[in-house]
Amino acid sequence: MPQTVITLSTHGQGLYELTGQAAEFVRAASSGAGEGLLTVFVRHTSCSLLIQENADPDVKTDLNAFFRRLVPPSSDPSMRWIVHTAEGPDDMPAHIKAALTQVSISVPVMRGRLALGTWQGIYLFEHRDRPHRREIILHLSA
Repeated sequence: MPQTVITLSTHGQGLYELTGQAAEFVRAASSGAGEGLLTVFVRHTSCSLLIQENADPDVKTDLNAFFRRLVPPSSDPSMRWIVHTAEGPDDMPAHIKAALTQVSISVPVMRGRLALGTWQGIYLFEHRDRPHRREIILHLSA
């Protein structure tokens, strides 16, 4: 069963699309004719994965704003209850955001292609402020 690891470099909080890399992996691994299931897994606890609209950039802007309001940095007075602060004011909120979303997603593969909807894309959702190198495992099963 084919699998690979891709690395994404982030430059702070936000959504980073990886649909193209996933689609290329599926094309190469399935020889263009297979059906199966692509599993996408991120090997970190302070970022997550989403399938989300990839047509209008305002969607990314609004999602970032929503999650910043939902889980502000631990330096915000409303977050005084947070104990884990050793790695900075964005770290524990990043763990909370990852717990609210997901670190693994599955996408059906039909005729050697991702069966995503017209406006759907696969995103790494970075929850930390500083740059990171994130490892994502792509696994194709028949």
